[in-house]
Parts: sequence; C-alpha cells; structure tokens
Amino acid sequence: MEDGRERLARLMARRGVASRREAERMIAAGLVTVNRESVRGVVLVDPRVDEVRVDGRPLPKEPPLVYYALYKTRGCITGRSDPHGRKSVFDLLPPMPIRVEPVGRLDYDTEGLLILTNDGDLAHALTHPSRMVPKRYIAKVYRTPDARDLAALETGIFLEDGRTAPAKARVIETTEKQNARIEITVTEGRNRLIRRMMGALGHPVSRLRRESFGTVSLRGLERGQLRPLTMDEVRRLKEISTGKRPARAGRKKGAGFAKAKPKRVRPNHRKRRS
Repeated sequence: MEDGRERLARLMARRGVASRREAERMIAAGLVTVNRESVRGVVLVDPRVDEVRVDGRPLPKEPPLVYYALYKTRGCITGRSDPHGRKSVFDLLPPMPIRVEPVGRLDYDTEGLLILTNDGDLAHALTHPSRMVPKRYIAKVYRTPDARDLAALETGIFLEDGRTAPAKARVIETTEKQNARIEITVTEGRNRLIRRMMGALGHPVSRLRRESFGTVSLRGLERGQLRPLTMDEVRRLKEISTGKRPARAGRKKGAGFAKAKPKRVRPNHRKRRS
C-alpha cells in the first residue's frame, strides 16, 4: 500500500470478489468502475474514500481470513471452470461462506495436498520463486532411478524452459518389475515439473501425490477431505512467506536445549599433613 492506496485487483481479491488474476481480467473487460468511472490497467485506489463497483455492485465488506488444507483427488482441475467440462477441486468442497482460492496448482492427474485461502498476500508470497518454499511429493516411476539420476536431480536438469533448481530425491521402494516409488522435494512451481524432470531422465511418472507444502502435511486427510489449518500451521506458513527457513519456522528465539553450565570445582587449599 502507498498512503492507504493499493492495487485495485488486490483489493478485489481481498474482498472475495475473485482471484487476483480473475480481477485483472474483469478490470480489463471494463466491468469495474472507480468513483463511477470505468477503469482499465493497473489502478491504485484507496478503499476508505474511493467508491469501487464491480458490474454495478459495490464491493462487499472485507471477510475474515481463512485457511484450509484439501486432499485433491486425481481427475480434477485446480481452476474454477474448464472449457472441456472437467471436474474442479471446487466440486469437492462443501458450501463455503467465504470465497477461497488455491495456493499454486496441482495437475489434473496429480493428487495430494492443496492449500486454500482468501489471504492473497500470503498466497502470492508462498508461490513467489524467491521464497523457494519446499513441496514434497511421492512419485511412482518406470524403472528405478540410479545414483546418477538422483545426483542429476540434486544438481538440476536442463528442460525446454531452463535448468531446474536443485531438488532432493531418494528411492523409497522398488517393485518386482524394477519400477520404483521415490520421494522428491522441489522448490519451484513450474507446470508439470516433476513429470518433465523424471521423463527427461527416462523414468516416466505413472502416479504423483503431493505430501506436503512448506510445513503443512497431508497426513490425516482422506481423498477429497477438507480441514481448516491450525493457528500454528498458519503462523509457520507466514514465517516461511517472509523468507524464514521451514526448519526454523514456529521456533521461538533461543528455543532448544539449554547448555549445561560447567560445574565449578573449588580448589582445595588445605595443606597436606606430613
């Protein structure tokens, strides 16, 4: 914000009208007015004094911030609608009193943890490349990756859109047909990243599940199930969004085991008897 002003698309997202990207499209389409004048492009407004209307209706009041974890199933998109009529993750949700949006995306064929919130600032920070928020997956792949493959993942692989950031990977188990399940942690959000990385190494992915996002885990959720994040989970995500390492998130300063003080031994000044 600058002197109480903020971007119009950001304000619309905070008020639950649409996601920031959808709000930008609505502004570009001429559906938004500020002080009864149609606006386009990047516009700064002060919600305390400016009258903003969307399609003729005033902006709703700002809702409370909410945070959820969803176990996304395979066979649904992360967006709200699809021209091909495919199922959406929003079809999995119960009636929601507050509009929420996903933090990042999961592919149509990928299942696992998806965070949903109306906190646009947090969502933007967690998905910004500079934050390098870790996302852990379990992948079932064709043929077992060897030490050279794992080393390549850890140093980066050249794809058509550039070299990947270092990833952590390990083989969890192998099958009788020499296929494998691997655990892989990435810090990027590129489209179909893990599938492309493993495909480039000759290990196509047949199943993929996201196990965790930052410090939030899928543990305890059933497929299609939704739960609110705890206050501790939200606090840790906010710390990560400001650049704090996930391993340190949630820890208080000075937390840890106290070092034992060395025991002082008083010198014995008594003279020995001869």
